[in-house]
Amino acid sequence: MTRNLPPVVVIGGGHAGVEAADAAARLGADVVLVTLRPEALVRLSCNPAIGGIGKGHLVREIDALGGLMGRAADAAGIHFRVLNRSRGPAVRGPRAQQDFETYPAVVRRLLGRHGRVELLAGEVVGLRFDGDRVSAVETAAGEVIEAASVVVTTGTFLGGKLFRGEEEEPGGRAGEPPSVALSEALRMAGLRLGRFKTGTPPRLLARSVDLQRFEVQPGDEPPEPFSFANLALPRFRPPMPQVPTHLAQTNPRVHAVVRANLDRSPLYTGRIRAKGPRYCPSFEDKVVRFPDRDRHLLHLEPMGIEHPWIYVNGLSTSLPPEAQEEIVHAIEGLEDAVIARYGYAVEYDYAPPTQLHPTLEAKTRRGLFLAGQICGTTGYEEAAGLGLVAGVNAALRAMGRDPWVPDRFDSYLGVMVDDLTTRGVLEPYRMFTSRAEMRLSLSPDTADRRLRPVAEHLGLVSRADLERTERRWEAIQAARAALERRGPRGSAAQRLRRGEPPEEVLSEVEAARRLPPADRATLAASVRYEGYLERERKEVARLRQAESIRLPRDFDFSRIPGLSHEVRERLAEVRPASLGQAARIPGVTPAALALLAAAVGTRRHAAPA
Repeated sequence: MTRNLPPVVVIGGGHAGVEAADAAARLGADVVLVTLRPEALVRLSCNPAIGGIGKGHLVREIDALGGLMGRAADAAGIHFRVLNRSRGPAVRGPRAQQDFETYPAVVRRLLGRHGRVELLAGEVVGLRFDGDRVSAVETAAGEVIEAASVVVTTGTFLGGKLFRGEEEEPGGRAGEPPSVALSEALRMAGLRLGRFKTGTPPRLLARSVDLQRFEVQPGDEPPEPFSFANLALPRFRPPMPQVPTHLAQTNPRVHAVVRANLDRSPLYTGRIRAKGPRYCPSFEDKVVRFPDRDRHLLHLEPMGIEHPWIYVNGLSTSLPPEAQEEIVHAIEGLEDAVIARYGYAVEYDYAPPTQLHPTLEAKTRRGLFLAGQICGTTGYEEAAGLGLVAGVNAALRAMGRDPWVPDRFDSYLGVMVDDLTTRGVLEPYRMFTSRAEMRLSLSPDTADRRLRPVAEHLGLVSRADLERTERRWEAIQAARAALERRGPRGSAAQRLRRGEPPEEVLSEVEAARRLPPADRATLAASVRYEGYLERERKEVARLRQAESIRLPRDFDFSRIPGLSHEVRERLAEVRPASLGQAARIPGVTPAALALLAAAVGTRRHAAPA
């Protein structure tokens, strides 16, 4: 690849890395993506699924910004299911099981469409700086790659260590070595590192499991896709064959095996001290924390149409292999199951994210960006979203353009970035709809309206993409106007507000009938939740007033009289950009906020005209 300018260098080829590389390339930057094994690009290391509650919202937002994940998940999906379907549309979570081999193949094809992304096999072991600005990376092979900016997306590989019973070995994933030297390079760059852990369940040979003994969980019909391009179709037809998943349950015998082997679990012998994800606990933790429960639900999920393995969702464990054999064979229906790969835990380095600006650039070094699990998150979707934000800002930095920060009140991406960089993390961060103050306004079906104009302005999507979004919403608004027209039984909108079935009401209005199914659902929700949406809009306007009071980057918090030492430390660490952001920092009390507001006002009035 011939380059006129130094490239954006992306370290790591997981979900964060590919979205970062793709976003930077769409903005016109040349990209070198350095990964230990290019053939393992964007591997589904744990659960073979994309989306879920909160996570599906992120996938829709990534798609609205032109990212890869939604399109790839639609192309490789083998089982589509909307979670929380019985609840309101704002908290429903689209999810799809993925074909383990097809998903990375689709991503690789999409990533190659620019001709701007060069894949390089290697390990980055060092970073070079020109003053406080990153200038190059060094590989283990001795190559020095000049860089306009660098995005670090190391996943669980940074200082990774694998645990299974009494066994312990270096590794970022089963059978793959960790990245050790880069941890020291990041420390030398002024970043503090901590340790987190995660785990994965055993995989079973599919041919050894009689699935007829388990409850069938079919996918949705019709399936609901992620990508707005597919949502616009009269009917989405997945290109992959569709298969069911199956439900299993543990029992007291299984739990007894766990209790008998806790003295061999690295989680309970003290060999793993790092914190793991609260909402994806190991099976050992479930048994210990819920001693009164005599059963736990498991999902038997196929890893692909032709893939020989089944993923046992809900059975993450790092117990020794013989204990895992006992556990699996004690589950009704799995007496003859063959374990293809044992579960294990992985401990890895991360950088506490309050060390980052909301652009995901390190505060200590210009041009050095972090994304994914190194920021303290867990999950493919969280990693992909952060990768996109970091990739955009790495390219903007390289081009000398103004940075972009997703807005907390406009997107779950903004919620996540703000939570991480303002509040920090004490455990791996997972996205939930409950983290957003404005859940109704951030419904997944509105992500294109909220984010596509920003994407077009940045150069992430084309003008034609934006015009398609505008036409979609014009059609929805026209149908909305038609619903408000009065008829013999009142307007259709009034009937929806009274709780009449949306399908029945909308079928009587021609403008609504012409909409794709997904847009009819959006239309109905906009009418039924109109009052709540208006209330949220007023609350956002109030909150934005605090966001508009900006804090200078060089503000000296130590000189504000009356602030406690703890509050001064927290403000100095996070360096909030606005009074609103300062209010979200843990430990900053209303009284401290009042003192800060007064100090900002005094400085403003004292500034020369």
